[in-house]
Amino acid sequence: MSEIEDHCILSTNFEFPGQTAFYKGKVRDVYTLENQLVMVASDRISAFDHVLPRPIPFKGQVLNQIAGHFLEATKNLVPNWVHAQPDANVTVGIACEAYRIEMVIRGYLTGHAWRTYKSGKRILCGVRLPEGMKEHDKFPAPIITPATKAEEGHDEDISREEILEQGIVSEEDYAQLEQYTRALFAKGTEMAAAQGLILVDTKYEFGKKDGKIYLIDEVHTPDSSRYFYLEGYQERQDNDEAQKQLSKEFVREWLMANGFQGLDGQKMPEMPDHFVWEVSDRYIELYEQITGKTFERAESGDVNNRVKKNVLEYLQG
Repeated sequence: MSEIEDHCILSTNFEFPGQTAFYKGKVRDVYTLENQLVMVASDRISAFDHVLPRPIPFKGQVLNQIAGHFLEATKNLVPNWVHAQPDANVTVGIACEAYRIEMVIRGYLTGHAWRTYKSGKRILCGVRLPEGMKEHDKFPAPIITPATKAEEGHDEDISREEILEQGIVSEEDYAQLEQYTRALFAKGTEMAAAQGLILVDTKYEFGKKDGKIYLIDEVHTPDSSRYFYLEGYQERQDNDEAQKQLSKEFVREWLMANGFQGLDGQKMPEMPDHFVWEVSDRYIELYEQITGKTFERAESGDVNNRVKKNVLEYLQG
């Protein structure tokens, strides 16, 4: 194990009091206790729906603390699942029954929306897209383009009508999810602008507990959201230049340059040490740019033991 792995949470295998279930996601380990969830943000990194072999130091802390920053800032707008963050990599909160859709909201014609548009289609998830737009143009108003949550592989586009028709979400709940999604995106847009950024698109996940809807999971992190730099945005659009993005796109670009796009038969390249540290630095830069706060590295060394100790102290109250 190299010095890099020493700084990282690659995987966890804790036994907490009252634990009833454990789920290992692509980048997070989730422990269900009798009445709450313990979510550990590991330092694993995924791209093209694959987990890369090497972890990124401090990545989990960055994502956990960005999410905490926005969950705290929006809790008066939308109830959320968080009770506490007892460790830099951990959030503890309400165990909800998750809705089986993601509420994706887009302010700009970028990414998947642009690829759909470029192919000649003008309907995305039941939403009509205006004519005469080019890549990265701003929509007249943000559009909601939901996706089904896939256990394996890619999420699938779905329309509001299909969601209601299939009974995935009730009409009353869906109206509430839309209202919460728009309120969160408006607040995220305002907070991004204060940091010289544009919140381009993002996704929210919601759950229900005792008849009440909560915002769950992470919010406005570079893993769930796309940001552009505000300065020079219009000039770049006018000159048909690429937009300057703040996201983990640089990791995907490195993988593609090394012959990997997640396709069958492709071998995933292993990042050399210098690039792993570069990615770590970029994540820390993302944290500081998005939150406006100075990043304070959590104690490294035996990271798993630190996490376990802090969670147990919190649970024992």
